[in-house]
This record gives sequence, structure tokens and C-alpha cells, in this order.
Amino acid sequence: MINWQEFRSERKKRGRPFVVAHRGVPVLEPENTMPSFLRALAQGADVLETDLRFTRDGQIVLFHDSTLERTTDGQGAVADHTLIELQQLHTKAPTGLLTDARIPTLLELIEQTEAKIPLLLELKDPRFGERQSAAQLIELLDGQGMLQSSVIISFHPDYVAAVKAVCPAIPSGNITLWQPLPLGHAELLGPIWPLLYLNPLYVAWAHRQNKVVAPLDPTPEPRMWYYMTLGVDAVLADNPATVIAAMDRYQRRSQ
Repeated sequence: MINWQEFRSERKKRGRPFVVAHRGVPVLEPENTMPSFLRALAQGADVLETDLRFTRDGQIVLFHDSTLERTTDGQGAVADHTLIELQQLHTKAPTGLLTDARIPTLLELIEQTEAKIPLLLELKDPRFGERQSAAQLIELLDGQGMLQSSVIISFHPDYVAAVKAVCPAIPSGNITLWQPLPLGHAELLGPIWPLLYLNPLYVAWAHRQNKVVAPLDPTPEPRMWYYMTLGVDAVLADNPATVIAAMDRYQRRSQ
């Protein structure tokens, strides 16, 4: 399994970006569930991206929203429910139909992928800003041998800072919706995709700093030619199969 310290060198060897499954395959399966992640891997995804929240009883689960209504048949805040309560809910397929896929824990994801798949972990819960909760995440990842194969990211820099304060060695990412320059100390940079058109030198500049660039763009197929021309290191994918097909088309045309 690659770790994030080797990401740039591995990207050069393979000659194409890594595919990061965004919540699994949310266009085909209930997002952030094991069927979604396993389908993404079957399609050829290299990395799994997911969202982390705490249950009322302090378990780390994979869930994007702060509330349950959009993606399950439950109601109210995720943080107001125990793990057992959450795992009794049914998740919604992209069609809106209820499924038997359950809300998984981070530990379950790591165990079911045998700790062999790199993870991009978005910190959603304010509790990650607390040292005790930050330490809980680090202890879990360290216990599974996943510290160097996981990257923590967030739209809340203080959550990332709290986890880094516990474990400075864990790789981190910086998501930005406005900064057109590859600044900061994070190993991974996730600029929203229009910024790469605003600054076509972004990727080359970031690479001079040995940083990994993964545009914030979960539907990159129409722009794949541009990303591959720039040499981005990874692309997000709501549907890894169609993203990989777009890469193949570009490479065939380029030969």
C-alpha cells in the first residue's frame, strides 16, 4: 500500500492521477456505506474519501451531514444518537429508496479493506477541535497501522490543527475555495477546480514544494484533459469507473 509520503513518486511512476472515490460511488450506492466503498474499489479506485463524525457515545462514524434526514430514514442530529441507534437506520440509495446498508464506523472501513487502502478523511465534527477527541482518532489510526496512509482534511482548519497537535506526523490537507496560490504547510492541496484555470501554474508551483494536488471536483470527467495536462496527482470521483474511462480516452488521444 502506498503512503502519502510516497504519493508524488508513485504518481510519476504510474503516469496518471490516482482516483479518490468521493464517499464511495454515491451516484450508484448509498454514500459513505460499505457497499459504496467496496464498489468504488471494484471499479478501480485507489483511495477512499469519507467524512468523520462522532456518535453520542463517542464512536467515529462515516457520515457527511450533521443531520440524518437526507441520507437515511432517521431524524435529528447524528451527534444525538448512539452507534447502535444509528446502525438500526436504513440508508437511502441515490434513487431515494431505502436500503439495508448501514452507517459504518471508521474502524469497520479499515478492517473491511484490511488496512490496505489509503484514506482521505474529512473532519466534519466540532469535537475534532478537542484534544481528547483528536487523540481518539490518532489512537485508532495508529492502532490499525494507518497513520501514514491517511490524510486529514477539513473546511475548519482548527479541527486539523487540533489533530496535528496530538500527532504532527499525520499528513494533512488544505481545502480552499478562494486561494489561487499553493500556500501553507499541508502535504495535500485541494483547490476548488476553477482556481486551476485562474492559475494554470498552480500544480507546477505546488510540485516544486513536493505537495500533492487533488482538485476539489467530484465530477472531473469534462475537465480530465486539463487535469492530466497540468499533471495533477489525484482526482476526486463520484463515479470512479467513468473517471477512469475519461483518463483512458485522454491517454489514447495523446499517443
